[in-house]
Amino acid sequence: MKNKVLLIIPAYNEEANILNTYNNIMKYNKNNKEKLDVIVINDCSTDRTSEICHNNNIPVIDLIHNLGIGGAVQTGYKYAYKNGYDIAVQFDGDGQHNVNYVKNIIEPIKSKEADFVIGSRFVSDIDTFKTSFARRIGIRIISFFLKITTGYKIYDVTSGFRACSKEIIKDFSISYPPEYPEPVTNAELLRKKFVIKEVPVEMQERTAGVSSIGSWKNIYYMVNVCLSLLVIRIRRYKRCP
Repeated sequence: MKNKVLLIIPAYNEEANILNTYNNIMKYNKNNKEKLDVIVINDCSTDRTSEICHNNNIPVIDLIHNLGIGGAVQTGYKYAYKNGYDIAVQFDGDGQHNVNYVKNIIEPIKSKEADFVIGSRFVSDIDTFKTSFARRIGIRIISFFLKITTGYKIYDVTSGFRACSKEIIKDFSISYPPEYPEPVTNAELLRKKFVIKEVPVEMQERTAGVSSIGSWKNIYYMVNVCLSLLVIRIRRYKRCP
């Protein structure tokens, strides 16, 4: 039986990108005879994101309060768990994630090689789009802290292009960090003895809009993530029953 796969797309003020992102996924489904389902989590956008979704029959959940990336993504996992999906993939609504790599990300889960798969820009040379120098340095520092707190090296520790198994869908639907969700969940999953794998992907530049993370926010983010990883190191974890 074929796995049920859901793309969770958190969106905040993505009126310039969301329709194109959805259409690219539907085009991929048609050309490859696939069935990747989609749920957009509209995180109380102040622009036309919700209107565009409803006008174009894009499956969407409209949050009545802005929950931030952690709350929006967890809403997607709750939806995935309630509707019995086997694999869930986090997928950006801004055009940076390439749907052609979804098959690479979900394959290790389908073949039982991994419980959780990260689409990584740093495990091969296929990715031509590079983040800023400051952000790359921050990612390396966070990766180093993850290594010393878990004993495991993840290169693209902040990547939001990720896929998880049914067991982790349930885990995330119950508990998901509101802040710094990518590196924090990576550390928590490793502490719970889940198997994580990185696969190479190619990212794309935003087709419109501006990232919410500037230079000073990079520093704030990095420091707080490293402190969070140290706290995770001393906690005790177990998997959800």
